[in-house]
Amino acid sequence: MKIRTTALISSALTATLLLAGCSAGTAPGGVNTGENSAPSSAESGSFNAADQMFAIMMIPHHQQAVEMADLVLEKADIDERVSELAQQIKAAQDPEISIMEGWLRGWGIDYDSSETSGMAGMGHGDGMMSDADMDDLQQAEGSEASRLFLEQMIEHHEGAIVMAQAQIDEGEFPAAIELATAIVSAQTEEIVTMQAILDTL
Repeated sequence: MKIRTTALISSALTATLLLAGCSAGTAPGGVNTGENSAPSSAESGSFNAADQMFAIMMIPHHQQAVEMADLVLEKADIDERVSELAQQIKAAQDPEISIMEGWLRGWGIDYDSSETSGMAGMGHGDGMMSDADMDDLQQAEGSEASRLFLEQMIEHHEGAIVMAQAQIDEGEFPAAIELATAIVSAQTEEIVTMQAILDTL
């Protein structure tokens, strides 16, 4: 996974440098990274290509996690612990998507454009599920759906932790480093919880 992730980061960094005009800058406005908060506060701070790469890649990563949670929450006969975890993941990651989108707008990056889509080149080495994986989750029911969600989300979280750690190591924007640190902490804990549930299914 390290080799694939390194290749992805290198590719995304190249694209981000082009977006940033090959230079770092000072954010015209930041966001509140508090739990369940929408972008609101004006926090100035220097940012670099790693910060932009983190947001561009983590937004679609979070979006897929929310989609996976929604798929499970729509099903009947799901283990109650799995439903609670899916709600927890959605509640945490939905507002974080808005936060990161706010950073990109503040940095002058139109994330909606195809040139900045973080989905390009992302795959299993980054914890992203394939279309086939998502179809499997959508079609699964009952205990099989609970098991599959946990297995997929563990892999998904592991990819997010690698991406977040890269931001902690290479990033400059304080709010982005703070969010990445929170992601590492929360998702590491959730992996332990998911593995414990899996062991009882």
